[in-house]
Amino acid sequence: MKTYTFHVVGMHCRSCVVLTESELIEHPRVSSAKSTLVTRTVEVCGDFGDAPLASIAEELTGLLAKHGYSLSTEKQAETRNWADFKIAVPIALGFAALFVLLQKMGIVNLVNANNVSYGTAFVIGIIASLSTCMAVVGGLVLSMSATFAKEGDKVRPQLLFHIGRLASFFILGGVIGAIGSVFALNTAATFVLGLIISVVMLILGINLLDVFHGAKRFQPSLPKFFSKHALGITKLNHTVTPLLVGIATFFLPCGFTQSMQLYTLTTGTFLNGGLTMLAFALGTLPVLALISFSSFSIQKSAQAGIFFKAAGLVVIMFALFNLINSLVVIGLISPVFNF
Repeated sequence: MKTYTFHVVGMHCRSCVVLTESELIEHPRVSSAKSTLVTRTVEVCGDFGDAPLASIAEELTGLLAKHGYSLSTEKQAETRNWADFKIAVPIALGFAALFVLLQKMGIVNLVNANNVSYGTAFVIGIIASLSTCMAVVGGLVLSMSATFAKEGDKVRPQLLFHIGRLASFFILGGVIGAIGSVFALNTAATFVLGLIISVVMLILGINLLDVFHGAKRFQPSLPKFFSKHALGITKLNHTVTPLLVGIATFFLPCGFTQSMQLYTLTTGTFLNGGLTMLAFALGTLPVLALISFSSFSIQKSAQAGIFFKAAGLVVIMFALFNLINSLVVIGLISPVFNF
Protein backbone atom coordinates (compact mmCIF):
# COMPACT_ATOMS: atom_id res chain seq x y z
CA MET A 1 0.00 0.00 0.00
CA LYS A 2 1.20 3.49 -0.87
CA THR A 3 -0.18 6.93 -0.05
CA TYR A 4 -0.77 9.30 -2.96
CA THR A 5 -1.67 12.98 -2.71
CA PHE A 6 -3.76 14.64 -5.42
CA HIS A 7 -5.16 18.12 -5.89
CA VAL A 8 -8.96 18.16 -6.26
CA VAL A 9 -10.29 20.47 -8.96
CA GLY A 10 -13.84 21.63 -8.18
CA MET A 11 -13.79 21.28 -4.39
CA HIS A 12 -15.52 24.22 -2.68
CA CYS A 13 -17.29 23.15 0.55
CA ARG A 14 -17.44 20.47 3.24
CA SER A 15 -20.01 18.53 1.26
CA CYS A 16 -17.30 18.09 -1.38
CA VAL A 17 -14.99 16.61 1.27
CA VAL A 18 -17.50 13.93 2.22
CA LEU A 19 -18.55 13.27 -1.37
CA THR A 20 -15.03 12.83 -2.78
CA GLU A 21 -14.02 10.52 0.07
CA SER A 22 -17.17 8.42 -0.31
CA GLU A 23 -16.65 8.00 -4.06
CA LEU A 24 -12.92 7.25 -3.98
CA ILE A 25 -13.27 4.58 -1.29
CA GLU A 26 -15.48 2.65 -3.72
CA HIS A 27 -12.47 1.93 -5.97
CA PRO A 28 -11.30 -1.67 -5.46
CA ARG A 29 -7.65 -0.63 -5.17
CA VAL A 30 -8.28 2.13 -2.62
CA SER A 31 -8.22 1.29 1.10
CA SER A 32 -8.77 4.82 2.44
CA ALA A 33 -9.24 8.40 1.28
CA LYS A 34 -9.01 11.66 3.24
CA SER A 35 -9.90 15.00 1.65
CA THR A 36 -8.88 18.40 3.03
CA LEU A 37 -10.90 21.50 2.11
CA VAL A 38 -8.29 24.12 3.05
CA THR A 39 -5.64 22.70 0.69
CA ARG A 40 -8.19 21.16 -1.72
CA THR A 41 -6.28 17.90 -1.72
CA VAL A 42 -7.02 14.24 -1.09
CA GLU A 43 -4.71 11.59 0.32
CA VAL A 44 -5.43 8.18 -1.17
CA CYS A 45 -3.99 5.00 0.30
CA GLY A 46 -4.05 2.06 -2.08
CA ASP A 47 -2.21 -0.46 -4.22
CA PHE A 48 -1.74 0.71 -7.81
CA GLY A 49 1.51 -1.15 -8.44
CA ASP A 50 4.06 0.86 -10.42
CA ALA A 51 1.48 2.97 -12.26
CA PRO A 52 2.59 6.60 -12.71
CA LEU A 53 0.90 9.24 -10.57
CA ALA A 54 -0.75 10.92 -13.55
CA SER A 55 -2.26 7.62 -14.65
CA ILE A 56 -3.67 6.96 -11.16
CA ALA A 57 -5.16 10.47 -11.09
CA GLU A 58 -6.85 9.88 -14.43
CA GLU A 59 -8.23 6.51 -13.28
CA LEU A 60 -9.67 7.91 -10.04
CA THR A 61 -11.10 10.95 -11.82
CA GLY A 62 -13.47 8.53 -13.52
CA LEU A 63 -15.23 8.09 -10.17
CA LEU A 64 -15.50 11.83 -9.52
CA ALA A 65 -16.22 13.29 -12.94
CA LYS A 66 -19.99 12.74 -12.65
CA HIS A 67 -19.98 15.09 -9.64
CA GLY A 68 -17.90 17.76 -11.37
CA TYR A 69 -14.52 16.98 -9.76
CA SER A 70 -11.20 15.88 -11.20
CA LEU A 71 -7.81 14.96 -9.72
CA SER A 72 -4.56 16.58 -10.69
CA THR A 73 -0.93 15.94 -9.76
CA GLU A 74 -0.24 19.69 -9.76
CA LYS A 75 -1.74 22.44 -7.64
CA GLN A 76 -4.25 24.56 -9.53
CA ALA A 77 -3.72 28.30 -9.61
CA GLU A 78 -6.27 30.07 -7.38
CA THR A 79 -8.46 32.37 -9.46
CA ARG A 80 -10.58 35.02 -7.80
CA ASN A 81 -12.35 36.49 -10.84
CA TRP A 82 -12.92 39.97 -9.42
CA ALA A 83 -14.60 40.93 -12.71
CA ASP A 84 -17.64 38.85 -11.69
CA PHE A 85 -18.45 41.49 -9.07
CA LYS A 86 -19.34 43.99 -11.82
CA ILE A 87 -22.50 41.97 -12.41
CA ALA A 88 -22.85 40.31 -9.00
CA VAL A 89 -22.99 43.58 -7.01
CA PRO A 90 -25.93 45.12 -8.96
CA ILE A 91 -27.80 41.77 -8.74
CA ALA A 92 -27.26 41.61 -4.98
CA LEU A 93 -28.35 45.23 -4.48
CA GLY A 94 -31.45 44.63 -6.60
CA PHE A 95 -32.27 41.53 -4.56
CA ALA A 96 -31.81 43.50 -1.32
CA ALA A 97 -34.12 46.27 -2.58
CA LEU A 98 -36.75 43.70 -3.53
CA PHE A 99 -36.45 42.09 -0.12
CA VAL A 100 -36.95 45.40 1.68
CA LEU A 101 -40.02 46.02 -0.50
CA LEU A 102 -41.41 42.59 0.43
CA GLN A 103 -40.83 43.41 4.08
CA LYS A 104 -42.73 46.68 3.77
CA MET A 105 -45.59 44.61 2.34
CA GLY A 106 -45.38 42.26 5.35
CA ILE A 107 -44.46 39.19 3.26
CA VAL A 108 -40.98 38.66 4.71
CA ASN A 109 -39.13 39.83 7.80
CA LEU A 110 -35.56 41.02 7.40
CA VAL A 111 -34.82 43.03 10.50
CA ASN A 112 -36.00 40.83 13.35
CA ALA A 113 -33.52 38.03 13.92
CA ASN A 114 -35.80 36.45 16.50
CA ASN A 115 -38.79 36.09 14.22
CA VAL A 116 -37.96 34.70 10.79
CA SER A 117 -41.18 34.49 8.80
CA TYR A 118 -42.01 31.65 6.43
CA GLY A 119 -41.53 34.09 3.56
CA THR A 120 -38.01 34.83 4.77
CA ALA A 121 -37.24 31.12 5.10
CA PHE A 122 -38.48 30.65 1.51
CA VAL A 123 -36.22 33.45 0.22
CA ILE A 124 -33.22 32.04 2.11
CA GLY A 125 -34.03 28.73 0.42
CA ILE A 126 -33.86 30.42 -2.99
CA ILE A 127 -30.46 31.89 -2.11
CA ALA A 128 -29.27 28.52 -0.81
CA SER A 129 -30.31 26.85 -4.07
CA LEU A 130 -27.82 29.10 -5.89
CA SER A 131 -25.01 28.23 -3.46
CA THR A 132 -22.18 25.76 -3.69
CA CYS A 133 -23.88 23.57 -1.06
CA MET A 134 -26.88 23.02 -3.31
CA ALA A 135 -24.52 22.44 -6.24
CA VAL A 136 -23.42 19.30 -4.40
CA VAL A 137 -27.04 18.24 -3.83
CA GLY A 138 -27.64 18.96 -7.50
CA GLY A 139 -24.70 16.73 -8.37
CA LEU A 140 -26.24 13.89 -6.37
CA VAL A 141 -29.55 14.42 -8.16
CA LEU A 142 -27.85 14.33 -11.57
CA SER A 143 -25.94 11.18 -10.62
CA MET A 144 -29.09 9.47 -9.40
CA SER A 145 -30.99 10.61 -12.49
CA ALA A 146 -28.38 9.12 -14.80
CA THR A 147 -28.54 5.78 -12.99
CA PHE A 148 -32.31 5.44 -13.28
CA ALA A 149 -32.42 6.92 -16.80
CA LYS A 150 -30.38 3.94 -18.01
CA GLU A 151 -33.28 1.77 -16.88
CA GLY A 152 -35.77 3.96 -18.75
CA ASP A 153 -37.20 5.54 -15.58
CA LYS A 154 -36.73 9.31 -15.77
CA VAL A 155 -39.67 10.96 -13.99
CA ARG A 156 -40.66 8.77 -11.03
CA PRO A 157 -37.22 8.91 -9.28
CA GLN A 158 -37.23 12.72 -9.49
CA LEU A 159 -40.70 12.98 -7.99
CA LEU A 160 -39.81 10.58 -5.19
CA PHE A 161 -36.64 12.57 -4.44
CA HIS A 162 -38.49 15.88 -4.11
CA ILE A 163 -41.37 14.34 -2.14
CA GLY A 164 -38.88 12.74 0.26
CA ARG A 165 -36.96 16.01 0.62
CA LEU A 166 -40.02 18.16 1.34
CA ALA A 167 -41.58 15.61 3.72
CA SER A 168 -38.36 15.09 5.68
CA PHE A 169 -37.72 18.82 6.04
CA PHE A 170 -41.22 19.30 7.46
CA ILE A 171 -41.14 16.30 9.81
CA LEU A 172 -37.53 16.63 11.01
CA GLY A 173 -37.88 20.41 11.24
CA GLY A 174 -40.93 19.83 13.41
CA VAL A 175 -38.93 17.49 15.63
CA ILE A 176 -36.23 20.16 16.09
CA GLY A 177 -38.91 22.75 16.92
CA ALA A 178 -40.45 20.39 19.49
CA ILE A 179 -37.04 19.77 21.06
CA GLY A 180 -36.56 23.54 21.32
CA SER A 181 -39.80 23.82 23.28
CA VAL A 182 -38.37 21.53 25.98
CA PHE A 183 -35.50 23.92 26.64
CA ALA A 184 -37.74 27.04 26.65
CA LEU A 185 -35.01 29.43 25.46
CA ASN A 186 -34.98 32.76 27.29
CA THR A 187 -34.02 36.11 25.72
CA ALA A 188 -30.30 35.67 26.40
CA ALA A 189 -30.22 32.13 24.96
CA THR A 190 -32.19 33.23 21.91
CA PHE A 191 -29.73 36.09 21.38
CA VAL A 192 -26.74 33.74 21.60
CA LEU A 193 -28.36 31.33 19.13
CA GLY A 194 -29.18 34.23 16.79
CA LEU A 195 -25.59 35.44 17.08
CA ILE A 196 -24.28 31.99 16.13
CA ILE A 197 -26.63 31.85 13.13
CA SER A 198 -25.48 35.30 11.98
CA VAL A 199 -21.80 34.36 12.25
CA VAL A 200 -22.36 31.07 10.41
CA MET A 201 -24.18 32.87 7.60
CA LEU A 202 -21.44 35.52 7.45
CA ILE A 203 -18.83 32.76 6.97
CA LEU A 204 -21.06 31.12 4.33
CA GLY A 205 -21.38 34.40 2.44
CA ILE A 206 -17.63 35.06 2.51
CA ASN A 207 -16.94 31.53 1.26
CA LEU A 208 -19.43 31.94 -1.59
CA LEU A 209 -17.46 34.96 -2.83
CA ASP A 210 -14.54 32.55 -3.42
CA VAL A 211 -11.94 35.27 -2.94
CA PHE A 212 -10.91 34.60 0.69
CA HIS A 213 -9.97 30.92 0.52
CA GLY A 214 -8.70 30.76 4.11
CA ALA A 215 -12.22 31.35 5.44
CA LYS A 216 -13.30 27.86 4.37
CA ARG A 217 -11.64 26.33 7.43
CA PHE A 218 -14.10 28.16 9.71
CA GLN A 219 -17.25 26.83 8.06
CA PRO A 220 -19.07 24.55 10.54
CA SER A 221 -20.69 21.29 9.56
CA LEU A 222 -22.26 18.15 10.95
CA PRO A 223 -19.89 15.33 11.97
CA LYS A 224 -18.79 13.23 8.99
CA PHE A 225 -20.54 10.24 10.56
CA PHE A 226 -23.98 11.64 9.67
CA SER A 227 -22.98 12.90 6.23
CA LYS A 228 -21.25 9.70 5.14
CA HIS A 229 -24.25 7.60 6.15
CA ALA A 230 -26.53 10.01 4.30
CA LEU A 231 -24.41 9.70 1.15
CA GLY A 232 -24.25 5.93 1.61
CA ILE A 233 -27.95 5.77 0.83
CA THR A 234 -27.26 7.02 -2.71
CA LYS A 235 -25.30 3.83 -3.37
CA LEU A 236 -28.39 1.66 -2.92
CA ASN A 237 -30.03 0.39 -6.09
CA HIS A 238 -33.63 0.06 -4.98
CA THR A 239 -37.03 1.42 -5.93
CA VAL A 240 -37.24 3.67 -2.85
CA THR A 241 -33.65 4.94 -3.13
CA PRO A 242 -34.67 8.38 -4.58
CA LEU A 243 -37.06 8.86 -1.64
CA LEU A 244 -34.28 8.00 0.83
CA VAL A 245 -31.82 10.32 -0.95
CA GLY A 246 -34.33 13.17 -0.61
CA ILE A 247 -34.59 12.49 3.13
CA ALA A 248 -30.79 12.20 3.45
CA THR A 249 -30.24 15.75 2.12
CA PHE A 250 -31.47 17.03 5.49
CA PHE A 251 -28.22 15.71 6.99
CA LEU A 252 -25.72 16.86 4.36
CA PRO A 253 -23.17 19.48 5.54
CA CYS A 254 -24.85 22.52 3.97
CA GLY A 255 -24.39 25.64 6.09
CA PHE A 256 -27.69 27.17 4.97
CA THR A 257 -29.66 24.10 6.02
CA GLN A 258 -27.87 23.98 9.36
CA SER A 259 -28.46 27.70 9.98
CA MET A 260 -32.18 27.18 9.47
CA GLN A 261 -32.07 24.10 11.69
CA LEU A 262 -30.49 26.20 14.45
CA TYR A 263 -33.17 28.87 14.07
CA THR A 264 -35.89 26.21 14.14
CA LEU A 265 -34.85 25.41 17.71
CA THR A 266 -36.24 28.82 18.72
CA THR A 267 -39.68 28.24 17.15
CA GLY A 268 -40.78 26.16 20.13
CA THR A 269 -43.44 24.00 18.45
CA PHE A 270 -43.56 21.08 16.03
CA LEU A 271 -45.81 22.94 13.58
CA ASN A 272 -43.79 26.16 13.46
CA GLY A 273 -40.50 24.28 13.17
CA GLY A 274 -41.89 22.01 10.45
CA LEU A 275 -43.38 24.86 8.42
CA THR A 276 -40.16 26.89 8.68
CA MET A 277 -38.02 24.06 7.28
CA LEU A 278 -40.69 23.25 4.69
CA ALA A 279 -40.69 26.88 3.50
CA PHE A 280 -36.90 26.73 3.22
CA ALA A 281 -37.08 23.46 1.24
CA LEU A 282 -39.74 24.94 -1.07
CA GLY A 283 -37.36 27.84 -1.76
CA THR A 284 -34.73 25.38 -2.99
CA LEU A 285 -37.26 23.43 -5.07
CA PRO A 286 -37.33 25.48 -8.34
CA VAL A 287 -33.57 25.25 -8.97
CA LEU A 288 -33.30 21.62 -7.81
CA ALA A 289 -36.27 20.71 -10.03
CA LEU A 290 -34.56 22.44 -12.95
CA ILE A 291 -31.45 20.38 -12.24
CA SER A 292 -33.53 17.19 -11.97
CA PHE A 293 -35.47 17.47 -15.18
CA SER A 294 -33.07 19.31 -17.48
CA SER A 295 -29.60 18.17 -16.33
CA PHE A 296 -28.74 21.82 -15.64
CA SER A 297 -25.69 22.26 -13.39
CA ILE A 298 -24.96 25.56 -11.69
CA GLN A 299 -21.41 24.51 -10.93
CA LYS A 300 -20.67 23.88 -14.62
CA SER A 301 -22.53 26.95 -15.84
CA ALA A 302 -20.51 29.74 -17.45
CA GLN A 303 -22.19 32.13 -15.01
CA ALA A 304 -21.35 30.04 -11.91
CA GLY A 305 -18.97 32.67 -10.52
CA ILE A 306 -21.59 35.41 -10.84
CA PHE A 307 -24.27 33.17 -9.29
CA PHE A 308 -22.15 32.37 -6.24
CA LYS A 309 -20.77 35.88 -5.72
CA ALA A 310 -24.23 37.47 -5.93
CA ALA A 311 -25.59 34.87 -3.50
CA GLY A 312 -22.61 35.46 -1.21
CA LEU A 313 -23.18 39.23 -1.10
CA VAL A 314 -26.87 38.73 -0.31
CA VAL A 315 -26.04 36.26 2.48
CA ILE A 316 -23.51 38.69 3.97
CA MET A 317 -26.21 41.39 3.97
CA PHE A 318 -28.60 38.97 5.71
CA ALA A 319 -25.97 38.15 8.31
CA LEU A 320 -25.08 41.79 9.04
CA PHE A 321 -28.73 42.90 9.22
CA ASN A 322 -29.59 40.13 11.65
CA LEU A 323 -26.41 40.61 13.69
CA ILE A 324 -27.06 44.34 14.12
CA ASN A 325 -30.70 43.86 14.98
CA SER A 326 -29.93 41.09 17.45
CA LEU A 327 -27.81 43.66 19.30
CA VAL A 328 -30.73 46.09 19.12
CA VAL A 329 -33.13 43.53 20.61
CA ILE A 330 -31.06 43.11 23.77
CA GLY A 331 -30.43 46.86 24.05
CA LEU A 332 -26.71 46.96 23.33
CA ILE A 333 -27.13 49.46 20.48
CA SER A 334 -29.85 51.81 19.23
CA PRO A 335 -32.03 50.87 16.24
CA VAL A 336 -30.14 51.29 12.97
CA PHE A 337 -32.71 50.28 10.35
CA ASN A 338 -36.19 51.75 10.13
CA PHE A 339 -37.69 50.32 6.96
